[in-house]
Amino acid sequence: MLLLALDTATPAVTVALHDGTDVIASAGQVDARRHGELLLPAVDRVLREAGRRLDAVTGIVVGTGPGPYTGLRVGLMTADTFGLALGVPVHGLCTLDGLAYAADLPGPFVVATDARRKEVYWARYADSRTRLTDPAVDRPADIADRVAGLPAVGAGALLYPGTFPQAHEPEHVSAAALARLAAEKLAAGEDLAPPRPLYLRRPDAQVPKNYKVVTPK
Repeated sequence: MLLLALDTATPAVTVALHDGTDVIASAGQVDARRHGELLLPAVDRVLREAGRRLDAVTGIVVGTGPGPYTGLRVGLMTADTFGLALGVPVHGLCTLDGLAYAADLPGPFVVATDARRKEVYWARYADSRTRLTDPAVDRPADIADRVAGLPAVGAGALLYPGTFPQAHEPEHVSAAALARLAAEKLAAGEDLAPPRPLYLRRPDAQVPKNYKVVTPK
């Protein structure tokens, strides 16, 4: 097994390589505006560090969000392209699940990432491997009662201490955590989700409602 994992659902552009035993190389950079520019060079660095060729990869793991439309699609399209070019399966994992796995907290907790617009993407977890709720997007004040008293992980939790007073790192997801979680699930015979994006809301850029179509006479 040689899994190439990547995620662009948060401001972090993160890549890792897992050989079936553990992560053998990883790279990451936080820059919310340069996902497309940074992702492929990060893949190259990880492969060089591990001394492996891209055609040795046996599977792709990609974070499916939730996340902003533009950043999230960079990772998903890249993963699909690699999968088609190499003829290998592409597995999807919820980005929040990767954060929960990396946090490794002992009891019930919340993962919350920054959804912009003064909102968070969030979900509740029983433990680092068990999600209790579907990912959702809400204003922190609107979910305060549902997350009260629970530790929280992620940039969204760190941004809103009034709602998440027990906020912990990691701030952003790491592809290393996604790779380890995927390898663990695959070794246990679990089926992973398809690489379908969790946008949860419409993209910011939309056609104006009163847009007038002009056709040649």
